[in-house]
Amino acid sequence: MMLSKFTRRLAAGVVLSVIAAAAHAQLKVGIDLSSTGPAAAIGITSKNAMLMWPKTIAGQNAEYIILDDGSDPGAAVRNIRKLISEDHVDVIVGPNITPAALAALDPVAESETPMITLIGSASVVEPQEGKKVWAFKMAQTDRAMADVMTRYMANHGVKTVGFIGFADSYGDSWLNEFTKFADLRHIKIVASERFNRTDASVTGQILKLMSAKPDAVLIAGAGTPTVLPQRTLVERGYKGAIYQTHGIATPEFIKLGGKDVEGTLFPTQPVVVARTLPADHPSKKAALAFVNAYEEKYGKGTVTQFAGDAAGVYPRLQDAVARALHTAKPGTKEFRVALRSELEHAHELVVPNGVVNTSATDHVGLDQRASVMGVITNGAFTYLAQ
Repeated sequence: MMLSKFTRRLAAGVVLSVIAAAAHAQLKVGIDLSSTGPAAAIGITSKNAMLMWPKTIAGQNAEYIILDDGSDPGAAVRNIRKLISEDHVDVIVGPNITPAALAALDPVAESETPMITLIGSASVVEPQEGKKVWAFKMAQTDRAMADVMTRYMANHGVKTVGFIGFADSYGDSWLNEFTKFADLRHIKIVASERFNRTDASVTGQILKLMSAKPDAVLIAGAGTPTVLPQRTLVERGYKGAIYQTHGIATPEFIKLGGKDVEGTLFPTQPVVVARTLPADHPSKKAALAFVNAYEEKYGKGTVTQFAGDAAGVYPRLQDAVARALHTAKPGTKEFRVALRSELEHAHELVVPNGVVNTSATDHVGLDQRASVMGVITNGAFTYLAQ
């Protein structure tokens, strides 16, 4: 009888120990960023924001493993395969360039590991089928940005546009989405050109655009490589409005562009123009809190949209992990599957760059509250009313 009681007490103790261990199991977050190469201006600020993340997520000790892909999609895939197979991470964060994110769909789907990307293009999450069900996205979609941009164009008399974009999936996505909304608002694309992120000259393309005499030019690229076509337009005497995409919102773009990028019009998200947002914007409080904390750590004027997107990953994980823990513990396939499912159930979750409402068919979850227009004025990104 005594042995039986002892056995029962021992068994109960083992169960409680197992439960306690599960409650405090370590969560592993694998991160792939372009901290070097052409997209470094994006990757570095994303990494800076991640270095500010708390050491726990939903009460779990968190290990963040950050790798650099050098802005190379092939290296990104190798990094992600390592994070999954060797480090056994529970979730992938990144990549932050579109070609790398699309290439990463294979390893995350094969391993059934959820991935939260930091790219602008919706191509990695739409349509929600096949490999893409394992991908989520922080940044507002090109579609929503093209919507707010063309609305502003139409309101300010733009009838014709010349387009020059990256010769890759980023440029493809922007041309596709911009064309749809331009047609809707009776704006004609009169010339279309492409350039590479590493090009040293785009004079030929710019001369072709200017010969079409567009009211405005849209440069569809990201980071500092987008300065080149804008500078060439200015040097060649173009007098129309110059629009860029949300991919330019880094201090490096302004520093490199100088006077040539003054007056640039662009769609963006709340963090970039936090201090000049209307007082009633739903993300102003969260955006300002992040901007103040980031600039206290890294210096005045250093915050970017990409840092804001990266900051928003943490509350997304905090929200989903808390529910996924009811199903399984970190380090298991069951947990990864549960986490993927719970990432689809964010509801009115305020992050620095918007308000998130995800579903099985929407792995972005941002509405027009995450899209605003900005302008570069006196060397600073400023909110621009419609």
